[in-house]
Amino acid sequence: MARPKKGNRKEDILEAGLEVFAIKGYYNTTTAHIAEKAGISQPYVFKFYKTKEELFIAALDRAFDRIIQTFKNVESSSEQLVNKMIEAYEELSTLHPNEIALQVIGISVTEKAIQEAAKNGLALIRSYTLERFISAGIENAEREVTTFLARGMLCNISYLLDFPELIDKNK
Repeated sequence: MARPKKGNRKEDILEAGLEVFAIKGYYNTTTAHIAEKAGISQPYVFKFYKTKEELFIAALDRAFDRIIQTFKNVESSSEQLVNKMIEAYEELSTLHPNEIALQVIGISVTEKAIQEAAKNGLALIRSYTLERFISAGIENAEREVTTFLARGMLCNISYLLDFPELIDKNK
């Protein structure tokens, strides 16, 4: 087991969880896997997170927070807002690919608390995006947000399956 650098252990565990859950999925991940990735003992995970489910929800929330922050950082004219937000999301997908995987995994897990966390995260993204589109004066903002989110989820699935042809026939 590798020893992590001195720092915020809870943060180390959360980031390790985000990565391991994204690679192995929820059901195939154990707290032992996460502890190994974080370079700590398994009982130490439980000092910060009572259950694997609680840790997964924290990781999922982190993923949604990064997505929303990415969108908040977009500076653009009204005419270019949608394209700039798409570009920002594509960049996030490159820099933090685990966030993409966790969204898809989160909506596929059947535990009620995780389903609620996924629903809440998606609702936050939808609300923020709708507010941003309306304030930018984008026509038919509701429809545009639905299309924007649908394309995003299709991109997530394409990425997770390593199936770019799902999006772009030229690949």
